[in-house]
Amino acid sequence: MKQRLLELFKSAGGGYLSGGEISKALEVSRTAVWKHIQALKEDGFTFEAVPRRGYKLLSQPDTLSPDDLLPLLRTRVLGKSIHCFDEVDSTQNVAQRLIRDGAPEGTLVLAERQTAGRGRLGRHWHSPKGKGIYMSLVVKPEIPLHLTPHLTLLAAVALNRAIRKVVPEVEPGIKWPNDLLIGGKKISGILLESSAENEQLQYIVTGVGISCNLERSDYPEELADRATSLLIESGRRIDRARLIAQFLGQLEELYGLYYSQGFSPIQTLWEASAVTLGQTVRSSDANGSFEGTAVGLNEWGGLRLRLADGSERTIYSADAREQNYR
Repeated sequence: MKQRLLELFKSAGGGYLSGGEISKALEVSRTAVWKHIQALKEDGFTFEAVPRRGYKLLSQPDTLSPDDLLPLLRTRVLGKSIHCFDEVDSTQNVAQRLIRDGAPEGTLVLAERQTAGRGRLGRHWHSPKGKGIYMSLVVKPEIPLHLTPHLTLLAAVALNRAIRKVVPEVEPGIKWPNDLLIGGKKISGILLESSAENEQLQYIVTGVGISCNLERSDYPEELADRATSLLIESGRRIDRARLIAQFLGQLEELYGLYYSQGFSPIQTLWEASAVTLGQTVRSSDANGSFEGTAVGLNEWGGLRLRLADGSERTIYSADAREQNYR
């Protein structure tokens, strides 16, 4: 029914359609017409309603498709197989199913909306339709399992670089290990889920959520003071396809750097973009709670904290249950 309604507006050539005209053409009541219009609004379509003239379609949502992305990609592997969905429970779940069906490295899953998007530590990821980037990428790095934290940090650096390229008006920073913030508010999260055999990685599903074109009204009250979007911070709408392509390009480039030179250059890039360093970090693990000043990363990707007594303690993303900054 939605498609039939959109075809009517297309045939109107940008003009008005009265409720009576739509009702007659679709053989439904005027109440049903109103409900279908409201449903389209929820999907990102905008309309103008004028008494005695009817409805006029003003704009359609920005949707992602392989046709949008492929011409922008400059990668050799990442993003060459693209699966786009209108709605999924989680792009991570879809990617896992595709892997079971033999998905190659570089497979990219995109969704306009997630009903059960998730972030680190099982947290929910707010995913309003058509306004963010909700994606998962299949990679198959040939490294031991214990080096996985390197790739978590690498992904954060790649995304930070991509955002600065596409939206130069903003200056995001990385909160350890891989959240991106602008002015202390979160704009992106990264979740890596891996599978290993005999301590060797088989694959990683890299989930990325980016708040691109959300407006302030899109955030629930509990997120209003903690989250923001690239649109809010830059004052303009973001080309999501361009940002995705830039991220995949940066990620592939940094993977090459990592394989040729090891973790050291990635560590340097991460520390240069981190908002965590110099901050007091409260954390907790299985041994209890503690706090210290973040001073850098160690060679394994752990965050080094200098405690009040001058000693150092290192925390890892898998061990630390929470990190509160002040």
